[in-house]
Amino acid sequence: MKAIVYKNYGSPEVLQLKEVEKPVPKENEILVKVKATTVTVADIRSRSFTVPPTFWLPARISLGIRHPKKKILGTELAGEVDSVGKAVKRFKKGDQVFAASLTGFGTYAEYKCLPEEGPVSIMPTNITYAEAAALPIGARTALFFLRKAQIQTGERVLIYGASGSVGSYAVQIAKYFGAYVTGVCSKKNVELVKSLGADKVIDYTSEDFTKTDEMYDVIFEAVNKSSFSDCMKVLKKGGTYINVTEPLPSVQMLWEKLTRGKKFIMSRNSPETSEALHFLKELVEKGEVKVVIDRTYEFDEIVEAHQYVEEGHKRGNVVINVESANHS
Repeated sequence: MKAIVYKNYGSPEVLQLKEVEKPVPKENEILVKVKATTVTVADIRSRSFTVPPTFWLPARISLGIRHPKKKILGTELAGEVDSVGKAVKRFKKGDQVFAASLTGFGTYAEYKCLPEEGPVSIMPTNITYAEAAALPIGARTALFFLRKAQIQTGERVLIYGASGSVGSYAVQIAKYFGAYVTGVCSKKNVELVKSLGADKVIDYTSEDFTKTDEMYDVIFEAVNKSSFSDCMKVLKKGGTYINVTEPLPSVQMLWEKLTRGKKFIMSRNSPETSEALHFLKELVEKGEVKVVIDRTYEFDEIVEAHQYVEEGHKRGNVVINVESANHS
C-alpha cells in the first residue's frame, strides 16, 4: 500500500510517498481503507519536533529520541471498513467510519488498523468522507474542554482563535451548551465565525478584547496567541481559563487560583474512546455542528499541505484526499 513516511524530524520535505506493507487486523481490530485524512497541528509538531518547552522531554521519549518511532503520521481519518478481526462485534465490512489515532498516528496511509473499542465510530450520514475526517481531533478536543468547564446556559464564553479547527468547533459546541459566545479572529474570518453561531466577533487586528466592559465566565484559548495577563483582566472571579496547547500551569496561574479562585484547564488528550465521536455524530446529523474545510490536497501533495498549515493561518481544517492514492 502507499503511505507517507518520514525517517527524520525536519521540514515538510522529510515526508515521502512510499510503498509499505499493508497491515493485517488483530482479533480485536478493524482494517479501514482510508478515504481522507487531515493535517493537524499535532502532525506539524511531531514532524518538526516543535513542542512546548515544558513538554520537550516526555515528547522526545514518546516520539523518539533521535529519530521518529512511528514512521507514518496522521491523527484522524474517515474511510470504509475493509475487514474485521474475528473477535470484532461492533463493525462489519463496508461500514463507513471516522476515527482518531492521536496516540498511534498512521492515518497517512491507504489502510489503517484500529482497535474496535478505540475512538472510532460510524460516520454521520449527512457529510462526506472529507468532512468526517476533520471531526475526530478538533471537535473532540473542543468538546472535551468545554465539558470540563461545565458551561451553564447563559454563561459568557470567549474563544480566542475562533476560526481554527478547535476554535471553530468550540464556537458551535459552546452555543449548543447554551453559552453567549464571543469569538476572536482576524478580519478575514469574521463572517465565517458569525456563520458558526457566535453572538459577537472581535477582529483582533482592529479591536482589543480587553478594552471593553465585557467580563467572561470562560476564556477558551485555542491557539495560544493571546496574552495571559490580558485574559485575566476580563475573566470573572471564579471563572475558568482553558488552554488547549500548554500542558502545565504557570506560577501566575497558581497565584490567580489562590487569590481569585479562578480555575485552569490545561492541555491533555481526551480519553481514547468512541463516546465523544458518537456524541459528535449526533450533533452533526442534527445540524448543530458543521465542518469547516479550508483546503483539500491530494495524497501526493502532502508536503504542500504541511507547508500551508505550518504558516499558521488556516481556517478550520485542511484535508488530504487519500482516495486519490487508492485509484492511482
